[in-house]
Amino acid sequence: METRREAVTGTAGFATAVLGALVGIAVWFPYGRRGLSGAFEGETAARVLLLGVPVMLLGGATAALVLFALVRGRWRPALGLLAALAALTAFGYGFDVLGAPQALEDCGPPC
Repeated sequence: METRREAVTGTAGFATAVLGALVGIAVWFPYGRRGLSGAFEGETAARVLLLGVPVMLLGGATAALVLFALVRGRWRPALGLLAALAALTAFGYGFDVLGAPQALEDCGPPC
Protein backbone atom coordinates (compact mmCIF):
# COMPACT_ATOMS: atom_id res chain seq x y z
CA MET A 1 0.00 0.00 0.00
CA GLU A 2 2.85 2.39 0.81
CA THR A 3 4.55 1.91 -2.57
CA ARG A 4 1.30 2.73 -4.36
CA ARG A 5 0.98 5.95 -2.37
CA GLU A 6 4.59 6.89 -3.19
CA ALA A 7 3.95 6.17 -6.87
CA VAL A 8 0.87 8.41 -6.90
CA THR A 9 2.75 11.17 -5.06
CA GLY A 10 5.69 10.90 -7.47
CA THR A 11 3.41 10.99 -10.50
CA ALA A 12 1.57 14.01 -9.11
CA GLY A 13 4.89 15.76 -8.44
CA PHE A 14 6.10 15.03 -11.97
CA ALA A 15 2.84 16.27 -13.49
CA THR A 16 3.07 19.40 -11.35
CA ALA A 17 6.63 20.07 -12.53
CA VAL A 18 5.72 19.58 -16.19
CA LEU A 19 2.69 21.85 -15.87
CA GLY A 20 4.83 24.46 -14.11
CA ALA A 21 7.44 24.30 -16.89
CA LEU A 22 4.74 24.81 -19.52
CA VAL A 23 3.34 27.78 -17.59
CA GLY A 24 6.87 29.20 -17.34
CA ILE A 25 7.26 29.02 -21.12
CA ALA A 26 3.81 30.56 -21.62
CA VAL A 27 4.77 33.46 -19.34
CA TRP A 28 8.12 33.90 -21.12
CA PHE A 29 6.78 33.62 -24.69
CA PRO A 30 5.66 37.27 -25.20
CA TYR A 31 9.09 38.52 -24.09
CA GLY A 32 10.91 35.85 -26.05
CA ARG A 33 9.05 36.64 -29.24
CA ARG A 34 9.88 40.36 -28.95
CA GLY A 35 13.48 39.61 -28.01
CA LEU A 36 14.04 37.26 -30.92
CA SER A 37 12.58 39.44 -33.65
CA GLY A 38 12.56 42.92 -32.12
CA ALA A 39 16.24 43.80 -32.33
CA PHE A 40 17.69 46.49 -34.59
CA GLU A 41 17.21 45.71 -38.31
CA GLY A 42 15.82 42.24 -37.65
CA GLU A 43 18.88 41.08 -35.72
CA THR A 44 18.04 38.24 -33.34
CA ALA A 45 19.20 38.06 -29.75
CA ALA A 46 20.36 34.47 -29.26
CA ARG A 47 20.80 34.88 -25.51
CA VAL A 48 17.05 35.36 -25.24
CA LEU A 49 16.57 31.85 -26.58
CA LEU A 50 19.65 30.19 -25.10
CA LEU A 51 19.15 31.58 -21.59
CA GLY A 52 15.47 32.45 -21.49
CA VAL A 53 14.03 29.04 -22.28
CA PRO A 54 16.06 27.10 -19.69
CA VAL A 55 15.53 29.75 -16.99
CA MET A 56 11.77 29.78 -17.53
CA LEU A 57 11.51 25.99 -17.80
CA LEU A 58 13.44 25.50 -14.58
CA GLY A 59 11.77 28.46 -12.88
CA GLY A 60 8.26 27.31 -13.76
CA ALA A 61 8.95 23.75 -12.64
CA THR A 62 10.60 24.94 -9.42
CA ALA A 63 7.73 27.30 -8.60
CA ALA A 64 5.22 24.51 -9.14
CA LEU A 65 7.22 22.15 -6.95
CA VAL A 66 7.40 24.79 -4.19
CA LEU A 67 3.60 24.92 -4.20
CA PHE A 68 3.41 21.12 -4.31
CA ALA A 69 5.73 20.81 -1.31
CA LEU A 70 3.75 23.44 0.61
CA VAL A 71 0.45 21.69 -0.09
CA ARG A 72 1.95 18.42 1.18
CA GLY A 73 3.22 20.18 4.31
CA ARG A 74 6.91 19.64 3.51
CA TRP A 75 8.40 22.92 4.74
CA ARG A 76 12.12 22.16 4.45
CA PRO A 77 12.00 21.01 0.82
CA ALA A 78 9.77 24.00 0.05
CA LEU A 79 12.33 26.38 1.55
CA GLY A 80 15.15 24.76 -0.44
CA LEU A 81 13.17 24.98 -3.65
CA LEU A 82 12.27 28.58 -2.85
CA ALA A 83 15.99 29.37 -2.47
CA ALA A 84 16.64 27.71 -5.85
CA LEU A 85 13.82 29.79 -7.37
CA ALA A 86 15.35 32.97 -5.94
CA ALA A 87 18.72 32.00 -7.45
CA LEU A 88 17.12 31.36 -10.85
CA THR A 89 15.34 34.71 -10.66
CA ALA A 90 18.60 36.49 -9.81
CA PHE A 91 20.33 34.69 -12.68
CA GLY A 92 17.52 35.64 -15.07
CA TYR A 93 17.61 39.32 -14.15
CA GLY A 94 21.42 39.32 -14.01
CA PHE A 95 21.67 38.14 -17.60
CA ASP A 96 18.72 40.32 -18.68
CA VAL A 97 16.60 37.32 -19.61
CA LEU A 98 13.64 38.35 -17.46
CA GLY A 99 13.75 42.10 -18.11
CA ALA A 100 12.52 43.99 -21.14
CA PRO A 101 14.35 43.33 -24.42
CA GLN A 102 17.37 45.62 -24.59
CA ALA A 103 16.83 46.47 -28.26
CA LEU A 104 13.37 47.84 -27.54
CA GLU A 105 14.70 49.94 -24.65
CA ASP A 106 17.56 51.42 -26.71
CA CYS A 107 15.56 52.14 -29.83
CA GLY A 108 13.53 55.06 -28.49
CA PRO A 109 10.23 56.51 -29.69
CA PRO A 110 10.44 55.52 -33.40
CA CYS A 111 10.24 51.83 -32.49
